[in-house]
Amino acid sequence: MTPAALIDLASLACVAAGLLAGGLVLATSGTARLALAVALDFWLAAGLLRLSLPASWQAVAAAAAILLIRRLLGAALRHSAAAPPPASRR
Repeated sequence: MTPAALIDLASLACVAAGLLAGGLVLATSGTARLALAVALDFWLAAGLLRLSLPASWQAVAAAAAILLIRRLLGAALRHSAAAPPPASRR
């Protein structure tokens, strides 16, 4: 098996692990944002693995898009955790 094939296989395993881990987090916590954050971490790892191959612009753009989504989601999670709960109307 060539190194490129091993990297492709490891990348695919990261994608599958992201789906599985995201699903497990969603099932146990019920928080979709947290589940997506976990899945995106694995998908980012898959994108970075793919960048170890001779990079195409498509691979670079995919990894950058996943990283951007992950950073935005992290900021949204921190913002929602720091925000006080809405006041109830009486």
